[in-house]
Amino acid sequence: MASDPIAPVETPFPLSTLRHSVSHLMASAVESLYPGAKFGNGPAIDHGFYYDIELEKPLEERDLERIENEMRRLAKKAGAMVCSQYSREEARERLAKRGQSYKLDTLQRIPEGETISFYSHGGWEDLCEGPHIDRFDRPFAFKLQRLAGAYWMGDEANPMLQRIYGTAFWTKEDLERHLAWLEEVERRDHRHLGTELDLFSHHQEAGGGFIFWHPKLGAVRREMEKFWWDLHQRGGYMPVYTPHVARETLFAVSGHLENYADLMYAPMAIDELPYRVKPMNCPGHILIYQNRGRSYRELPLRWAELGTVYRYERSGVLHGMLRVRGFTQDDSHIFCTPEQLPAEIAGVLELVKTVLTTFGFEFTAYLATRPEKAIGPDDFWARAIAALREGAERAGLVLELDEGGGAFYGPKIDFKMKDALGREWQTSTVQCDFNLPERFDLVFTDKDGGKKRPIMVHRAIFGSLERFAGVLIEHYGGRFPFWLAPTQVALIPIREGHADYCRELARELTADGLRVACMDDAVHMNKKIKEATHDKVPFLLIAGEREVAERTVTVRQREREQQETVSFDAFRARARELQATRALTL
Repeated sequence: MASDPIAPVETPFPLSTLRHSVSHLMASAVESLYPGAKFGNGPAIDHGFYYDIELEKPLEERDLERIENEMRRLAKKAGAMVCSQYSREEARERLAKRGQSYKLDTLQRIPEGETISFYSHGGWEDLCEGPHIDRFDRPFAFKLQRLAGAYWMGDEANPMLQRIYGTAFWTKEDLERHLAWLEEVERRDHRHLGTELDLFSHHQEAGGGFIFWHPKLGAVRREMEKFWWDLHQRGGYMPVYTPHVARETLFAVSGHLENYADLMYAPMAIDELPYRVKPMNCPGHILIYQNRGRSYRELPLRWAELGTVYRYERSGVLHGMLRVRGFTQDDSHIFCTPEQLPAEIAGVLELVKTVLTTFGFEFTAYLATRPEKAIGPDDFWARAIAALREGAERAGLVLELDEGGGAFYGPKIDFKMKDALGREWQTSTVQCDFNLPERFDLVFTDKDGGKKRPIMVHRAIFGSLERFAGVLIEHYGGRFPFWLAPTQVALIPIREGHADYCRELARELTADGLRVACMDDAVHMNKKIKEATHDKVPFLLIAGEREVAERTVTVRQREREQQETVSFDAFRARARELQATRALTL
């Protein structure tokens, strides 16, 4: 989810180099203000930098301004940034003298034979491989943003350090634009909107990482599912359903225990045998394929499931709906012959393009190749990559390269969609798999009566419904398009005597399959308008004496001050069209 809205400035150094250098400046300021500080890592990251630090006393948000002021003071006299190289023993002595235990740990992790470098400014030095800017008297602007906690090396068994986040730009104007962009990011945060709009919740009683969809977001999900099933039915997919739990031996054959165990939940004993909750749906679909003999006449088989899976994510990385432990994948698997493979991949890619554009997203597609931890011979991987390339060419899809980003069982095409704020989100994926058919000994009877191996295509378009819905909330800032809106139309009588008319119109709109709220309770009209506006309802229909007499409605459209009075039948036709076309604008 990375996209910096600021255009690059012409400088001798990349923005990431500036940010990494400013993290060093910040660390020197912290040690100046808080002697005895011990330093972990301080890298540049998307949109800024951070440094993990151990201090005797926890910092508070108000301390950030004090650190900023010290950074400015030190920058004025810091002079050049100097790189020095030392032997391993010399480096150990320098770090031990300052009591930098975490840096000593880092030093031990540097492979033998690699250069050991320190960067210093104004007499303060840090073990670091760089790169850095040449000096701190260059013009630049920075801001320390927030505090967090982080375990050393991301391991919960290690001490918790204080993490200071900040950002830096070459100009003050760029910094100000970026901070304004971050304010908009905060306004659109799906976690805040989820509470404000009553969309979803987490519950400590159920544990972290599990989403409870409230009725409003449940309505959004149903629209997502209806659209998804409609496309898949037209695309020749058949629905399947598989259990959430299976014997551990199934995941041993699939390779998940070998390659995915750290993300799987611990086994449970059933009939004195180990079982696991499923991290993937594919082994279940494979069992259905194996249930009887298969003929070439049946292929390709396209099976689709909205299947809930469970993966253990560390508590520190859980993030609203975007990083969870239980989620529903829009999982589909295609079993086909080698000759059918390119056309099947092309069909899937066309389907992905249809879905993402319907929801209003631009996207980039990446070809992800063999990772370091993988199964299967090289020729399987080469054939799969070639098939993905050919399928993309047939679909007219340009691919960027993601070297080493494939799944452990096969290469894939990943889609990263761009939201309204320019951020990229990983969602859709298409994976070509020669390995699992081999591991499970899948076969079909070919024309010549011989047994042949099918090829398996794994694919998900939403990725997970939870993550996709979370991105939708932020993309639209809670202002869903009409066809997705939890409540599409709110009917508001001016006085109690107009409520029957509003109830009649609500029944007609509901009969059209629309989601309607008839706000006929004994509350002042202005309060109802305020409530419906807060809930970001696309259309408010207000009715009084004239509207009842003429069978009209006064329409207040979301985020427009002007109102217009139209015949109810005209509004009804407009609403039907917006729903049928899945229009993105009102």
